[in-house]
Amino acid sequence: MQDLQGKSIALLATSGFEQSELEVPRDRLRSAGATVHVISLEPGQIKGWDKNDWGRPVDVDKTLDSVSADDYDAIVLPGGQINPDLLRVEQKALDFISKFWSDSKVVAAICHAPWLLAETGIARGRKMTSYPSVKTDLINAGAQWEDSPVVTDQGLVTSRNPGDLDAFCEKIAEEINEGRHERRAA
Repeated sequence: MQDLQGKSIALLATSGFEQSELEVPRDRLRSAGATVHVISLEPGQIKGWDKNDWGRPVDVDKTLDSVSADDYDAIVLPGGQINPDLLRVEQKALDFISKFWSDSKVVAAICHAPWLLAETGIARGRKMTSYPSVKTDLINAGAQWEDSPVVTDQGLVTSRNPGDLDAFCEKIAEEINEGRHERRAA
């Protein structure tokens, strides 16, 4: 993985995140030298979903109320069915995600997390992928959906499932190192 020394990454989640989709990017991006903060709605811990049952708790580094998108180079959104569904009704979370996009920073979402990109309007006109059950939602939100391990569109990085985590993490690092991405009109 590319060196990410001096880079800061927000990882936004709440309970019900897919365990590997939070832990693998968090750990790999940290190993590459980035500062990665797990950000959630409340302090303490959030609990993952690991395949068929509740998983391990993860410590929250910062609450959404205490951070600014200005402090980070990128945002990573793990999936799971519960996590993005809870976050997409939280206006503060949607505003936080949208600020990364409007500032031309990297926005990365895997599995069900692209629901958040549909909710914010980021999906409109973008090439994306997701978990198959989210496909129709993204198409209805104006995305150009494709079935690929990782899809990138001007700093937007999306992947389908935990089996794509290697490609997802590599592409996040690559996009962060490319710097800000100019957005074309949708």
